[in-house]
Amino acid sequence: MSIDESTAARVAKLARIRVEPEALPALAGEFNTILGFIEQLGEVDVDGIEPMTSVTPQRLKRRVDEVQDGNQQEKILSNAPDAREGFFAVPKVVE
Repeated sequence: MSIDESTAARVAKLARIRVEPEALPALAGEFNTILGFIEQLGEVDVDGIEPMTSVTPQRLKRRVDEVQDGNQQEKILSNAPDAREGFFAVPKVVE
């Protein structure tokens, strides 16, 4: 796949990037370089390779999913600068 100047101009417009007309050939060339690199990545044999979340093998820490004692409304609202009728009260910002 090859990117021409009109396609580069369209991509710049979609990305809301102002590109001067004289810079379009260079931008199209950069896009083509990036696409070439992506095509090279497609040639790499990845059969049998596990997906990774990090470069070092590690397991994510997990915790037991258990129900905690809720019903702490009064304790939580005691920290609020202004609480009314069991809710946080905030100043009106939209008229």
